[in-house]
Amino acid sequence: MRILILGGTWFLGKAVATAAQSRSWHVTTFNRGRSAPDLPDVQAVHGDRTSPSDLRQLAEHGPWDLVVDTSASEMAPKQVLDGAHALAAVAARYVYVSTVNAYTGWPNEPLTEASETYQAPPDAQRDFGIEHGTTVHYGMQKAGCENAVRSAFKERATILRPGVILGPGEYVGRLPWWLRRAERGGPVLAPGHPQAAVQPIDVRDVAAFALDAPAGEFNLAAPRGRDTMGDLLGACLRVTGNRGHLVWASDDVLTEHGVREWTELPLWRTAPGTWAVETHRARAAGLVCRPLADTVADTWAWLEAGEGPVAHPRWDDHGIAPTKEAEILAAAPD
Repeated sequence: MRILILGGTWFLGKAVATAAQSRSWHVTTFNRGRSAPDLPDVQAVHGDRTSPSDLRQLAEHGPWDLVVDTSASEMAPKQVLDGAHALAAVAARYVYVSTVNAYTGWPNEPLTEASETYQAPPDAQRDFGIEHGTTVHYGMQKAGCENAVRSAFKERATILRPGVILGPGEYVGRLPWWLRRAERGGPVLAPGHPQAAVQPIDVRDVAAFALDAPAGEFNLAAPRGRDTMGDLLGACLRVTGNRGHLVWASDDVLTEHGVREWTELPLWRTAPGTWAVETHRARAAGLVCRPLADTVADTWAWLEAGEGPVAHPRWDDHGIAPTKEAEILAAAPD
């Protein structure tokens, strides 16, 4: 098998490349060569996917059995469309990694693949939908990128809509922040309720599914009802040496103290559909999700190895200031 990965040097793209190499596939990666070093034993092609000439040169390295697109998070639909058209004649299938943000109901409603997505043309520019605010704009852009891939590859297109992806190499800083906070020990401010559901999925499980997924649309998340916030934070404490203990503060208390959802206490969000993503279709097609405790342990091992994440501005958005945490802890029952 010959695979082209758009991206391929960090987090999900790296995980896809590693999984493909473990199967003895021939791996080509295409990126600008700026974020992280190329993996050993891949055919690395450097270029800008927004450049028509670079895309033409990339196509000359084909053909490929599969394209996996992991690097379009900040791209306009028109840019994805141009790239997909450039590859349509030299690739048998195209897997586009989108997001649950493409659904109009996320994070307020439970989701299935039949849920409504935003409407956006495949040739939309970067400002399409910007008047609706940041969240809707992002969702509309992702929906437009999905349409761009379908426009070029039609029945050969696969759309993956993951929720939160965690695991070794994470660049956003959600799980790494919790692990470092658990390592510091003492009373640890825990958000909401220990039985509150969570559905993060391991990056390696997304990567494995991307290699085998058939055409169609698939939500990717851990099974509903399997994991809780208590499971997640308890695992963080265990792997870091049980130096601390959890002090739970209700959603109301955290809101009263102005705690920013999703970032100050990473993965905490009160919207009812945040962790209500149905994944029956993906599991029927072969998705397997490893235990959350394994994701936590392996991420800690990666952090302790000192490799560190790729530099990314989102890392600095996560985590509550110690003084603010102490203030809330002082007001919370222990």
